[in-house]
Amino acid sequence: MTKKLNSKNSLLGKSASIISVILKGFGQIMLQENSITGLLFLIGIFYGSLAMGFAALLATVCGTATAYLLKYDRTEIKKGLYGFSAALVGVAVLLFLKPLFWAWIIVGVGSVLAAMLQHFFIKRKIPAFTFPFVLVTWLILFICNNFYSDLLAIPVPTIAHLSDSLSDGFKSFGQVIFQNKLVSGLLFFVAVFISSPIAALYGLAGAIVSDIIAFEFSAPIDNINLGLYGFNAVLCAIVFAGNQVKDGIWAFLSVVLSLGISLLMIKFGLTQLTFPFVFATWITLFLKNRLQKPKNAVIFKDRTKPTNSQ
Repeated sequence: MTKKLNSKNSLLGKSASIISVILKGFGQIMLQENSITGLLFLIGIFYGSLAMGFAALLATVCGTATAYLLKYDRTEIKKGLYGFSAALVGVAVLLFLKPLFWAWIIVGVGSVLAAMLQHFFIKRKIPAFTFPFVLVTWLILFICNNFYSDLLAIPVPTIAHLSDSLSDGFKSFGQVIFQNKLVSGLLFFVAVFISSPIAALYGLAGAIVSDIIAFEFSAPIDNINLGLYGFNAVLCAIVFAGNQVKDGIWAFLSVVLSLGISLLMIKFGLTQLTFPFVFATWITLFLKNRLQKPKNAVIFKDRTKPTNSQ
């Protein structure tokens, strides 16, 4: 009887551990090593789209399983570092492709590739952030556009409602994971706030600043209201969130850079995804390192050490 109880407890413990890892994988989308944050992200995705919710869950499980099977560092796996790019790939596939059988196969394959790319960058101590997701999604879109166009989804016009800077900022949180509903954005904001209040507030401020600047540059107001010019800013601001004035300066610089990159990519008809965030953050971190004193210099913020832990 005791052996059965011990076996049952052991099984429950392992199951809880695996669930925690998967949820932290979702949390890492916005640099939060927090299972509650991840759970709220997942709920927000399901609220916006059931298909995207299932795709995100499948992708995160596949990415995490890949890390286990290839015997990647257990500490990195437990932090959810092999789940967040995979999760974004899963949602992106269901956004850009029709929800057909092959799309789900692509979700699985893409999430495996994302996890392997994440490992490639981690081993070389390169702060990839969401770059593996960007590369894999670009590859999927290139192949589908050139060889399997029947798989591509037909764009559905999104109606932008009257809004204000605050609601646009919350929508920017939602657009980080391709959700355009205000409720999803609010859930994502609360999720980050639970893990790190300062990161959430920085993200919201970054989105609002980016939207205001985009408006001054005559960006389409409907796209601004949908949060399409603020989601990269959310991530940039979260990376540099801190209690010092200089943290705000670096966050502002990265936000402006990300918007500039976004505007250029849109002008040339390129699918931006979170590349503006990644590239702007790389530039800002490089400049930050060059201006810091040698004894305090940090080339890149270690992506294996998330902003907050639970």
